[in-house]
Amino acid sequence: MPGIVNTIFEESNNEVENLENGSKNTKPYEKEEEEDNESRKKFDLLVTMRNAMEAYFSKHRRIFKFLGLVLLNILVVVYFVFATNYWANTKESSDCGFCWCTGYGMLLLLLCFTYGGLFYYMIIKRYFGKFIIPLFRPVERGIARLQKTRYGSRIFGTVIYLMILIAIVVFLIFDTIHSTERLISGFGVIVLLLLGWLFSKHPAHINWKPVLSGMILQFLFGLLTIRWTVGRAIFECIANKITTFMNYSKEGDAFIFSEELVEKGIFAFSVLPVIFFFSSFIQILYYIGVMGWVVMKFGWGLQFIMGTTICESLNSAANTFIGMTESLLLIKPYINKLTSSEIHAIMCAGLASVSGSVFAAYVNFGADPAHLLIASVMSAPAALCYAKLFYPETEKSLTNLDNIKLEKSDDSGIMEAASNGALAAIPIILGIIANMIAFISIVAFINGFLFWLGELLGFSNWTFEYLLSMIFMPLSWIMGVPWNDCEKVGYLIGLKTVVNEFIAYKELGKYKKLNAISKRSETIATYAICGFSNPSAVGIMMGALCSIAPNKKKQIAPVAIRALISGSAVCFLTASVAGMLIEDNSHVNANNVISNYTLEY
Repeated sequence: MPGIVNTIFEESNNEVENLENGSKNTKPYEKEEEEDNESRKKFDLLVTMRNAMEAYFSKHRRIFKFLGLVLLNILVVVYFVFATNYWANTKESSDCGFCWCTGYGMLLLLLCFTYGGLFYYMIIKRYFGKFIIPLFRPVERGIARLQKTRYGSRIFGTVIYLMILIAIVVFLIFDTIHSTERLISGFGVIVLLLLGWLFSKHPAHINWKPVLSGMILQFLFGLLTIRWTVGRAIFECIANKITTFMNYSKEGDAFIFSEELVEKGIFAFSVLPVIFFFSSFIQILYYIGVMGWVVMKFGWGLQFIMGTTICESLNSAANTFIGMTESLLLIKPYINKLTSSEIHAIMCAGLASVSGSVFAAYVNFGADPAHLLIASVMSAPAALCYAKLFYPETEKSLTNLDNIKLEKSDDSGIMEAASNGALAAIPIILGIIANMIAFISIVAFINGFLFWLGELLGFSNWTFEYLLSMIFMPLSWIMGVPWNDCEKVGYLIGLKTVVNEFIAYKELGKYKKLNAISKRSETIATYAICGFSNPSAVGIMMGALCSIAPNKKKQIAPVAIRALISGSAVCFLTASVAGMLIEDNSHVNANNVISNYTLEY
């Protein structure tokens, strides 16, 4: 018994001790709970403060936006004042005065364009547009009444076009008095237009308004950018800025491939990577809406002047800046509604131009950047002109300015836009690499085969280059190339038409380094091969259109060959117009010309 009692007593004592110890151990847990509660309170307070700040900013968003814009403009004004003060103190030592292309003059132009545009859209158009527009209504009514008469529209259009045509002819007569060989290029324009009319799909349905207005617009573009000294200097300045912008890609190239490979000028390491950079930047411009606005305004201008449909005009304008497949994305929802003539015009515009992403590649080969830029601008109206001549419209278009809107970017931010733009360049670069390897190898094989055939007959000069030069020599001559250079330029045109323009520009760069052709021949060749019109590009264009609009396959395939022919003809037409206007001493310095012009006037 006593043992049992002692055992029970010990167990009871242990339980009491455990309870006491437990009560002591609960104190740390209580402290932790108190600390957790305090941290939760602090976190809840931070969340509440953040939500309150977000609500406050959201409620007064306009005020903060206004203050941000005011601060930005103050910074711009302060910067402009300091820049003006520095320019005023150093202008006497400057060689170019205002330095319109590189220095203080460029700052003035940027500020004038920016604030002038904002002033127009935010004040004049918004508050005074309703007073200005009625001033032009009497003129619109008079033109409309004239056009409603039986022969009024034809007479009005004929008189206008005839007056412009007479003015162009008179200008060329006086302009070519001391260089009549340039009139040969005018003969080339007539021949190309005549061939387009003779082999037109529907000659009886040709609408001559887009044809004539397109040719006039192309000539005026050429006149302003080639013959007018200031206009040419402006385009050279823009081209030089683009070249400088492209050269920033060398930083990324050197980081990946090393400076040694980039400086050696190896094509794969110094030329192709530029496409990544440019494609990424273009995607950013589309995301913020700048590129879409430019394309829309340019397309609207072409539609208003030439009378082409909005999809045709938008696509042709977009091809001035981006590639033929990327421009299709702008009108993607409406491709299913296009007529056969509109599809042909879209394909022709894509094949008659080059994209900005490969601009640097041609420049690195030795092409003049100013002439490349001018050729891209001149090809926009020329493509619509020749497309409507070679494949006239016989159906009613279902798209107009009222029911079409540009597609917005799907990117969620600038960083995603930059990344997607760089990734979008991958298939372009792979396609360039694949085509160049394949076609250069094919040309080498054809040369070997032709050499063997010629050797059996005692002729050792049978090569692919020789055959191309013989075929395209007459075309080179009617574009205004001196006869001594027609064989070489004919070879370049043949390479561009049968292979691709990359190989042609590469060969043009070799001729330029060796001084194998004259400056005039080099310039005309730059315009003549500035286009994607070759069989491989036609395949890319057909694939893109068929993937976007599968139900249009039966319409796309028949117009593809015609689009290839008309796209090539547009390049030759642009070269012929340029041949009428260019002179051997066509290279000028942008800063000096604009500065001299300003001082004189």
